[in-house]
Amino acid sequence: MKINGNEIKPGNVLMHQDTLWVAVKTEHVKPGKGGAFAQVELKNLLDGRKLNERFRAADKVERVRLEQKDHTFLFDSGDTLTFMDAESYEQIELAKDFVGEDRAAYLQDGMSVSVEFHEERPISIALPQHVTLEITETEPVLKGQTQANSFKPATLENGVRTSVPPFVGMGERIVVATEDGSYVKRAD
Repeated sequence: MKINGNEIKPGNVLMHQDTLWVAVKTEHVKPGKGGAFAQVELKNLLDGRKLNERFRAADKVERVRLEQKDHTFLFDSGDTLTFMDAESYEQIELAKDFVGEDRAAYLQDGMSVSVEFHEERPISIALPQHVTLEITETEPVLKGQTQANSFKPATLENGVRTSVPPFVGMGERIVVATEDGSYVKRAD
């Protein structure tokens, strides 16, 4: 689907220079001299390169629609991760680099993820926003520090290090944000 250059919004996936790009930031500029344009920061979906491009209202760009499919994480076999399509039960293997080493640490057996495809080729993967993990190592609970704004270091069962409030102890299960590994709350 073709759209005008001034209609590009953050999150749009575009076919530009014969490859796929996602618009990260857009800024509409009206200089004192000349016509208005959209200054767009693009990130290549295939190799991660960044590009700043100007699009005028008359420029036409191809907006790409990605197909999203639900998959279930099955297992980790070293450098590859295996997922199963929730509808067709077909299995796909993705490189750990594709998912990202830090994000792959949050994958758990049976976890549902969303994989985006463009022409049957996986482009990106979305993990759940939060996961529940057990604390395997942290300092002991200190009495009287239940309301302090300080945090202490902790190691989770997947090996990721995070910071937790002083009232959380070893062996407790907590909810962690997969985006940055930050503490959200105690698990119920």
